[in-house]
Amino acid sequence: MKTKTYAESGVDIDKEEQAIKGILKHITHKRKGIGNPLGGHYAGMIDFYDHVLVLCTDGVGSKVLIASEINKWDTIGIDCIAMNVNDAICVGAEPLAFVDYLAIDNPEPNLTEEIGKGLAKGAEISNISIIGGETASLPEIINGFDLAGTCLAYVPKKEIITGEAIKPGDSIIGLTSSGIHSNGYTLVRKIIEESSYKYNDQFPESYHIHKTIGEILLEPTRIYVKEILTVLKQIHVHGLAHITGGGLKNLPRLNKNVQYQITHPIPPLEIFTFLQTQGKISTFEMYKTFNMGMGFSVIVDKKDTDETIDILNKHSEANAFKVGSVKKGSGVTVPSRDLTYMI
Repeated sequence: MKTKTYAESGVDIDKEEQAIKGILKHITHKRKGIGNPLGGHYAGMIDFYDHVLVLCTDGVGSKVLIASEINKWDTIGIDCIAMNVNDAICVGAEPLAFVDYLAIDNPEPNLTEEIGKGLAKGAEISNISIIGGETASLPEIINGFDLAGTCLAYVPKKEIITGEAIKPGDSIIGLTSSGIHSNGYTLVRKIIEESSYKYNDQFPESYHIHKTIGEILLEPTRIYVKEILTVLKQIHVHGLAHITGGGLKNLPRLNKNVQYQITHPIPPLEIFTFLQTQGKISTFEMYKTFNMGMGFSVIVDKKDTDETIDILNKHSEANAFKVGSVKKGSGVTVPSRDLTYMI
């Protein structure tokens, strides 16, 4: 096995962050008055009278390559919606509308119809409208297709969640993921390609997974809109984090002035154990790259812990657990795994 890290598979998160800085240093103009930018972490916010409009954009990534490998495209639209709406709710916003962008080399009706099924399902789960989009036939640029989109959401100014309220003593509550979701797939594909398995192979009996490897890898990203919006109506939430690319390093995006101590991590799903074993990937790299079973996190005052967990478990398909606490310091630690991630 040659590939040991996400960077060696072709995606260097640290290099990507530096590249983004190269773009941002030139984006300095800011509109004044209505529509002026108000910052944001997972999603950008602009002023709109007594409210804030929220915009975020994301795509499905190289997960689409596995979809094409096994000719199953009916779920990746859910991923596209999920990756956006799950970011929008991190500032306390309610998603409203969505536009999609499909870049494709050959617009086959059967393929696009299957993609449409997933987009429709994701919109239904999120309670949003898909109000438009663009399909671009780019045979000289695209080999296959790429699916991305942009979400519009809103939140009253007084209800914005920035993460500034996070303080030592707060509880970190984790919501289970449905699988790998939609990041880290360049590493996933390298692991499978360099193993003795194919996407259409059944999982080994020892994993008790009665599906093919490809089917499990295409399990759509869980959408957390309903349960988070319900919690926001009843609990004073300090922080919300969508655990995507970068794994646990997503938590300090909310507030870098505290330490996030994960004392009781959610047990990784079997797909992560399978990939780690096949790829001989270190535990440090696994938690740096994947959600490892925790797709979303809610940070609340210690006194609100039990009520928050009860609400989440009542209104979500995911299971909610207290996974840790906020401490003085910085970075993220997982004592039981002997892991420390600094920002």
